[in-house]
Amino acid sequence: MDQSVQKPAPDPGPDPGPDPEPGPLYAARKAVHPQRIDGPFRRFKWLVMLITLGIYYITPWIRWDRGPFAPDQAVLVDLANRRFYMFGVEIWPHEFYFVAGMLIMAGIGLFLVTSAVGRAWCGYSCPQTVWTDVFQHVDRFVDGDRNARMRLDAAPWGPAKIARRGFKWTIYLVISFWTGGAWIMYFADAPTLTVDFWTGQAAMVAYVTVAILTATTFILGGFLREQVCIYMCPWPRIQTAMLDEKSLIVTYKDWRGEQRGSVKKAAKNPERYGDCIDCNQCVAVCPTGVDIREGAQIGCITCGLCIDACDRVMAEVGRPRGLIDYATLEDCEHEAAGGNVRSIWKTLFRPRTLIYFSIWGGIGAALLFALGVRTHTELTVEHDRNPPFMLMSNGDVRNAFTVRIRNMESRPRDMKLEIGGLPDGLMWTDDTARADAARSIIRAVPADATQPVRVYVIAPSDTVTQNFTFTVTSQDEQSEQDAAEVRFESPEN
Repeated sequence: MDQSVQKPAPDPGPDPGPDPEPGPLYAARKAVHPQRIDGPFRRFKWLVMLITLGIYYITPWIRWDRGPFAPDQAVLVDLANRRFYMFGVEIWPHEFYFVAGMLIMAGIGLFLVTSAVGRAWCGYSCPQTVWTDVFQHVDRFVDGDRNARMRLDAAPWGPAKIARRGFKWTIYLVISFWTGGAWIMYFADAPTLTVDFWTGQAAMVAYVTVAILTATTFILGGFLREQVCIYMCPWPRIQTAMLDEKSLIVTYKDWRGEQRGSVKKAAKNPERYGDCIDCNQCVAVCPTGVDIREGAQIGCITCGLCIDACDRVMAEVGRPRGLIDYATLEDCEHEAAGGNVRSIWKTLFRPRTLIYFSIWGGIGAALLFALGVRTHTELTVEHDRNPPFMLMSNGDVRNAFTVRIRNMESRPRDMKLEIGGLPDGLMWTDDTARADAARSIIRAVPADATQPVRVYVIAPSDTVTQNFTFTVTSQDEQSEQDAAEVRFESPEN
């Protein structure tokens, strides 16, 4: 008989009541008003901004002489003629692997930068960062520095506020319009397109493109700003997975800064308080409103402005710089334990970054090699499928081919097309007579063009099915050559 005793159920206690209401899924944006700051990182941001904006706005207007048969714009994406020009390099549609290689290099370059110095791309070179920085400088120019902008935001709407907002948004709109206008200049001759655009003669796609880019720049750079980085952009989440304890990132050294306290409190009890005087200058200058003292966050774009602010405050209160600094988590642990910090070169040149750099450099070297050895003469041949061959009245066998001779030079050239490997084989074209059939023909191919040629190849009746080659040779000092192997079909198998 089972003698076990069933234990009574535990007392659930008092009724906790209904479940609490879940919190909101959307948090209203808190306006970020970065304070003006000067320092090495701020000056570096100025330099990067000037370089990137200069490249973007000026590049379409740079001229590059390619001769009388090619456009003279240095960088041009010629969609109509399916060409991509970049200074002395011309890329054809069949050479898209060059573009793919450059995109792969850009991706690996981002991996390299992230593994070495964290989100430096986001902090300095990202278009969203650059244009946001421009608009924030407009804010300071029109509304004043941080405190003045905060007061203006809190003030009720009136004639003065409306006038300031209208003036500032007009500047936003002009910058956004020129941003969209500069983009379309990469797809057509810039001076010609500018005249056509302002006289109403440009294609509708040009006006639509400018309108879309103007609107997106105006909204994203003027109003959404840090929300694009925190909520919309997937790259911060990808970068987070690529960082490790050996990556240089903007770091607050809490073992040195805590406990926070004012200068007066620290003077009275220096053993209790750290170097951080809780001035919040690091938060005030942050373009995304992040408090770096709370640790690594997705909103931190690693721009280093908080370092400039903190270093300035530390100098004013007579404490060593570096409370907020570029440092690896590994070095921070060593420093907190009283150890030595590695040099910047040992931090940057480690196995992971060297592997990324080797891959990046290898792809770049391969592209340069392919670019250096490529010829500007190419040949493609297509055999007629139906019928594969034709018997002539005298018993000879004729095959028909469509030959395309590509001249990738910006000047017309004569090209010699020859038959190789087909004994007793002769050829002629649509514009020559069969009586003039020969082993080779010469065709003039226009500059930067592909010349299709309808070629008929004839061989004696006893010729069996076999492979042979078409060879094209440029008739100039370069004597570039290309060949294509094809099959001669015959009833004699």
